[in-house]
Amino acid sequence: MVVRQPPLHSVWWTLPLAFGLWFVTFAVPAGNFWLKLCASAAILAGVGLKLSWKERGTLFAFKPRHLWVGVSSALVLYGIFWTGKQVSALIFPFAPQEISNIYVNKMQLDPLVIGVLLFFVMGPAEEIYWHGFVQRRLGLRLGSVRGVLLTTVIYAVVHISAFNFMLVVAAGVCGLFWGLLYQKEKSLIPVILSHSLWDVIIFILFPLN
Repeated sequence: MVVRQPPLHSVWWTLPLAFGLWFVTFAVPAGNFWLKLCASAAILAGVGLKLSWKERGTLFAFKPRHLWVGVSSALVLYGIFWTGKQVSALIFPFAPQEISNIYVNKMQLDPLVIGVLLFFVMGPAEEIYWHGFVQRRLGLRLGSVRGVLLTTVIYAVVHISAFNFMLVVAAGVCGLFWGLLYQKEKSLIPVILSHSLWDVIIFILFPLN
């Protein structure tokens, strides 16, 4: 029996929406950055979840090991970024300033509110769309390696609207890290936990600016 794979056009038509939402979030100064970011991610998650509804059982399959995998991977990724900050400062003279610019919007909301939004909205929403929908669909049609790499490139490029080279690089590193984690675990649960916890650590608890 031939298994029919989902068409890729369901991915392609959502990408202009992703680019548009990220442009409004990062390049348009009007509005609260954190609320725009969470709203944009939630919209994409809603689209991705609707188009992947029949696969939700597989997407959110849970194993007890996912808890320690999610926590430990978040700590490993923070270590990668801490090291990357030291190295990038030696290579790119502009790196420290661009890294500081990433944190400039922290004053728009109380840190506790930002932390709650990052953990319960931003992290889960981004993973549902980018890896649960985009990477999964691309991987089914193009192969797992191409799916991971192409999703990583798109995820990094969509951040260009921030006009911050270090943010684009950071997005590429995160995209690849969580893409590989999802490919290995075959579930969004540890990836969502990793992403959400990492967000809180790097933006609220132990920022790198």
